Amino acid sequence: MISFYQIKPKFQQLLKPVLSGLYKLGISANMITWAAILLSVGTGILTWMHPYGKVFLILPLALLVRMALNALDGMMARTYNMQSKAGEVLNELGDVISDLFIFIPLGKLFSLNIYVCLLFLFLSVINEYAGILGKAVSGARRYEGPMGKSDRAFVVGLISLILLFTKALLPYLDIVFMAINLLLVISTSVRIYKTLKQAK
Repeated sequence: MISFYQIKPKFQQLLKPVLSGLYKLGISANMITWAAILLSVGTGILTWMHPYGKVFLILPLALLVRMALNALDGMMARTYNMQSKAGEVLNELGDVISDLFIFIPLGKLFSLNIYVCLLFLFLSVINEYAGILGKAVSGARRYEGPMGKSDRAFVVGLISLILLFTKALLPYLDIVFMAINLLLVISTSVRIYKTLKQAK
């Protein structure tokens, strides 16, 4: 399945100078993870309090920075031998917490049907859980799309940018998110299938 995870190596390549700079400053992998969590919490609160105006630009920028931070913490841990069980737990819990804080305000920001929005939140958490199950069952964390973490960030950011310039998309966003929910089901199913296949 097509997913932004497939271009992650190229994205990481672009971030190598940043990684080197952060290491020289004494920044640890866990500090980068915490930065991603705090950025997500702050963005979510801002979006909830002010679901209009410049937030349509701030949200995609925050999602892009969060994607970079999520890539950098793993790169930092692997490159400079900072891997730890505590860091792994923080990373996985941080992703779910960050998703919830950033995505809960979408109901207000995008004027979504409450049930469509809640289903999106629920399926997003289940999708990440299916990825973690992969490591527990077969020893390999699953990241397959077509609606993984980075894919969700890209789609939400793109929608927000479109709404910055025109609100013509608003009446169709429930349909768009129903399609996203379907892709989340497919993504989760793919992860579970590959986990069980690898575990045999």
